[in-house]
Amino acid sequence: MLSERKKQILKAVVNDYVLTAEPVGSNALVKRHKLDVSSATVRNEMSELEDLGYLDKTHTSSGRIPSDKGYRAYIDYLLEVKPISIPEQKKIENFFDGQMSEVLAIIKRSVKVLSEQTDFPAMMISPHYKETSLEQIKFLMIEPGKILIVVVLSPGIIKDRLIRVPTVLSQTQLSIINKMIERNLTGVTLDQITLISVSAAMEDVPVPESILNQILFEAYISIKQAENIEFYIEGTHRLLSQPEFNDVETAQQFLQTIHQEGLIAGYMSEWDEHKKMLSPQMSESGPQSGSDSTSDYYLESAEKPSYMVRIGQEIALEGLEDCSFITAAYKVSDKITGRIGIVGPKRMSYDKIISQINFVNHTLDKEISDLTQEYDPEED
Repeated sequence: MLSERKKQILKAVVNDYVLTAEPVGSNALVKRHKLDVSSATVRNEMSELEDLGYLDKTHTSSGRIPSDKGYRAYIDYLLEVKPISIPEQKKIENFFDGQMSEVLAIIKRSVKVLSEQTDFPAMMISPHYKETSLEQIKFLMIEPGKILIVVVLSPGIIKDRLIRVPTVLSQTQLSIINKMIERNLTGVTLDQITLISVSAAMEDVPVPESILNQILFEAYISIKQAENIEFYIEGTHRLLSQPEFNDVETAQQFLQTIHQEGLIAGYMSEWDEHKKMLSPQMSESGPQSGSDSTSDYYLESAEKPSYMVRIGQEIALEGLEDCSFITAAYKVSDKITGRIGIVGPKRMSYDKIISQINFVNHTLDKEISDLTQEYDPEED
């Protein structure tokens, strides 16, 4: 195990490097943190931390910076995450006006809020699951001639589409169509659902055939599109102001990679295939046998678990070696629906960022839950 002094010094190095973006020396640590040991002792401890792989020494300075292993140890063992302030909570809540009628619009608003609050690029993804089946399909008459189709898939994926129909169609007629489709197709996997199977669910529906066919076609398209992985990113320019990306080539490589939506979406979707793991014990020899230092690790928070952090080489994508991903799973009806999070430099205020993600995610969950309760077909 690392000694308490080594842990204290590692934590101080990470905090100082996050603050200054400059290599950290022993003299600065002693002065800033009022350590009760000499700078020579701190220097020796830092040298040992370097030998153990927790710190790196730059070529241009006598100071040291955290390595990927150092950041990982800091996050897994030394990080203290506290709730954001009440004023900041109110500021985030004010971004949500309660007037949005589509789930995707709420999620995209959350991504925008998260990017503005953290000053980093923020993103969202809806996951893809094998053997996805239809749980519910709901029709809501927003106004005459305008219908919101809400599709609920297992395990808890929710997608919606806004469509236009002839104004003569009533909510009562919609409810009849709704119940017939659900009666025939609930529990059926998406690969078995065809336009024919959707149409076959109809029996003596009091709706003109042309209008009925339009509704059935739109329902079929909504079901099929609901399974697609959706990826959305906001604020990629924000990372370019960080010193790590002053180099033009580094910045270009980052932009090229982060804008490959299929690559990033596929990468993030893999995270939900992994089960929760316990972090390896922090020892002077590294992780214990049987553990993997580049695995996915979840951060537990009092408000909401299932945070995941990937650092540097753990990301394994060219152009993102100097970055970290922090994501959280957002849920509907206690089921994971997708992930929301940020990408930033490894040198970031993890405690603050995680707190912000925590609260935005909490607000997102609440907004989606409130919206889906409005769509409950039992109220028809």
